[in-house]
Amino acid sequence: MKKKNNIINLGCRLNIYEGEVIKSLIQSNNISNYTIINSCSVTQEAEKKVNYEIRRSKKNFPKKKIIVTGCAAQINPKKYADMAEVDFVFGNKEKLENKTWSSLSNLNPIQVSNIFEVNKIHKNIVEKFEGKSRAYIEIQQGCDHRCTFCIIPYGRGNNRSVPVGIIVERIQTLVKNGYNEVVLTGVDITDYGKDLPGKPNLFQLVKRILNIVINLKQLRLSSIDCAEITEDFWPLLKEKRLMPHFHLSLQAGNDLILKRMKRRHNSQQVIDFCQKVRSIKKDVVFGADIIAGFPTETNEMFEDSLKLIKKCKLTHLHIFPYSIRNNTPAALMPQIPKHIIKKRAKTLRDEGNRQMQKYLKNQIGNSAIMLVEQVKENISYGKSQHFTKIKIKNSIKEGKIVKCVITDTDEGILNAKLI
Repeated sequence: MKKKNNIINLGCRLNIYEGEVIKSLIQSNNISNYTIINSCSVTQEAEKKVNYEIRRSKKNFPKKKIIVTGCAAQINPKKYADMAEVDFVFGNKEKLENKTWSSLSNLNPIQVSNIFEVNKIHKNIVEKFEGKSRAYIEIQQGCDHRCTFCIIPYGRGNNRSVPVGIIVERIQTLVKNGYNEVVLTGVDITDYGKDLPGKPNLFQLVKRILNIVINLKQLRLSSIDCAEITEDFWPLLKEKRLMPHFHLSLQAGNDLILKRMKRRHNSQQVIDFCQKVRSIKKDVVFGADIIAGFPTETNEMFEDSLKLIKKCKLTHLHIFPYSIRNNTPAALMPQIPKHIIKKRAKTLRDEGNRQMQKYLKNQIGNSAIMLVEQVKENISYGKSQHFTKIKIKNSIKEGKIVKCVITDTDEGILNAKLI
């Protein structure tokens, strides 16, 4: 009997997409009995998770060989190659190349090239996402910006975009295969298209997708940057198939900290953006990435982040305690004690939870659309158009979109019944 492989995707949605590419490559090359850890390096905690998964995999499957790839492997290949449990280390370029997997038995333990020399996107096609009700589409890779806290460009390289026609074709394939929702993902998707002929931007891409792939029921954006919003964005707010949930790459609410982070927006731009979106489309929610305890952050500066959450009514928050990344400018700045960082992160999360609870209560009696993700004991679980957890006491086919009305809330989950 053929021994199965195990792919562990850590971190971002882009890794989920690339995990499916890896799966197709190892299947076509008849690779078996490996554990592939598709790693993340965005924080120290993310790298600790990589180490944990390596050791756990070797303990649970001692006869399987281990391959570590992804951003952590790209940035620090020797660290993982030196671990006794690890057999191979592949870079972010190598993991997506057929020649890597077709010649696996003859490779040296480390296969990692200079990611900044990569100027093309891989041509692999993903036709399904095992165990997923929604599909993910990579529209770009890398990042041309150098935020002072971020190590990811060293794992992903410079910005490079997938041509519009190829993206449309890939989405058409996924829709034919039964996916009702597609998420556009990448490292910095609002930087999309600057390297392509004609320089199409993200929002022109979205319009093209919605106009051509008429059978696509729901389109979602993974994360956007307020500094890169163009006039093409605003008409899209009237498109019902573009989901009314926008996750913002904010990082802080204080303007001096934003400058020290080398971000390209200020706090007022964020406030203005949220207000303008709500003036056009009332049925909308915002999420955000916010870093707690960035170097030099005073109590007053921290309060500005707290005020921004309240002012913009941010509900879907990803709060990151600041994590030193070696070889970044922020690592050389005066650091905040860890116990203060931890306390500030908790305060931000608590405020985010309060905003979420207010939002949930306001949804009672409202109608919603739900993408079913899982059915368990005759209860269907999924996400609403706002990417909020929702459940219905009916057994509904996974991947199906249904209309419902919210009846009440229960521990951060909306309860609903079918309309």
